[in-house]
Amino acid sequence: MEYTKLGNTGLDVSRICLGTMGFGTPGKGQFPWSIGQEDSKKIVEHALDLGINFFDTANTYSNGMSEHHLGNALKDKNRDELVVATKVFFDSSDKPNMSGLSRKAILSQIDRSLARLQMDYVDLYIIHRWDFNTPIEETMCALNDVVKSGKARYIGASAMYSWQFEKANAIAKANGFAQFVSMQDHLNLLYREEEREMLPLCEEENIAVTPYSPLASGRLARDWTASTKRAETDNIAKAKYDNTEAQDKIIVDRVGEIAQKHNVDRVQIALAWLLQKKQVVAPIVGATKSNHLDGAVKALDVTLTDEDIELLESPYLPHKLMGARTY
Repeated sequence: MEYTKLGNTGLDVSRICLGTMGFGTPGKGQFPWSIGQEDSKKIVEHALDLGINFFDTANTYSNGMSEHHLGNALKDKNRDELVVATKVFFDSSDKPNMSGLSRKAILSQIDRSLARLQMDYVDLYIIHRWDFNTPIEETMCALNDVVKSGKARYIGASAMYSWQFEKANAIAKANGFAQFVSMQDHLNLLYREEEREMLPLCEEENIAVTPYSPLASGRLARDWTASTKRAETDNIAKAKYDNTEAQDKIIVDRVGEIAQKHNVDRVQIALAWLLQKKQVVAPIVGATKSNHLDGAVKALDVTLTDEDIELLESPYLPHKLMGARTY
């Protein structure tokens, strides 16, 4: 395993992050393709054996079951060696004050997350989306208090416009608050809109980029005609990618061609493309089987040529923005 600093912090993280959105209740709930407690524990154990020390979850994944399963799997491990991230914004309840980024919601949700994780703190507390209904000053002040209280070591953000990200950090800096040290954004060979503004901003400020959906919900990891249970039931992924199938197929086919050239699997090519980007610290790989992690880690040994990168990138056409909220 390779390790690197999380942006401009002193925190050491593995270059592959285990994403746990798939930890939940099999066949039920938010993600029918998710796995239960015992299988989740096996995945975490295997990740640790591979040297992965970076784990990502969220309060909303399977209505908190992801945090619960991850916490159970890590409770007997050396906490000081681990880097655990969770997120705040969404909530399964439609009652007032349960979701969003108000001071009340943040201070309540961090305690709920820690209880499910069975931890005293998280290393990285990430706002899952931008809250258009709460002043950003209130949000940044509340996040700063979470850090000062010791319940989070650092804060990060996910899926927003670059102007929002810059504004939030500018307000934090002006007030002496903790600033965002990472950006978890939607980035892969099929969706590259973040290259326009967010990635240059993160490079300028030395902010860590930890892409989610690095394999485009599995589309970059298999032949175009293949299918999986997740592909058949993941409505979020369908919303992201089904409208651009014609142009995406060309890219997926080229991933296969270059995989054959390097004698590796498609997974390694898709992740190697991300890992060669300067600000990409650790793609978040959602694994529900041990071999998913084996394949991801092997990407660290793949070096793409300039010709490979050009072949992968040249068919790309602009996509409709996904992830950042517009209201």
